Amino acid sequence: MAASSRAQVLRLYRALLRESQRFGSYNYRTYAIRRIRDAFRENKNLSDSEKIEELLNKAKANLEVIQRQVTIGQLYSTEKLVIESPRNT
Repeated sequence: MAASSRAQVLRLYRALLRESQRFGSYNYRTYAIRRIRDAFRENKNLSDSEKIEELLNKAKANLEVIQRQVTIGQLYSTEKLVIESPRNT
């Protein structure tokens, strides 16, 4: 993989993780982070430039979906789960 392509993939990976951290719901947040990490690990040894480009485009589309969902989620707040709340002891 070319150095510029590698840098582009890493930037996209960090952007996906950063945006997923903004999910208000614990379940959505952990699911998104787990799926992003798994997908990038699964394809880390890929060398076919066409397949890499295809996956990059798919990841960019997914980043846009995550950004929209985070925005929508911020409009409708819910109570935090027990696992998210600090202990009251």
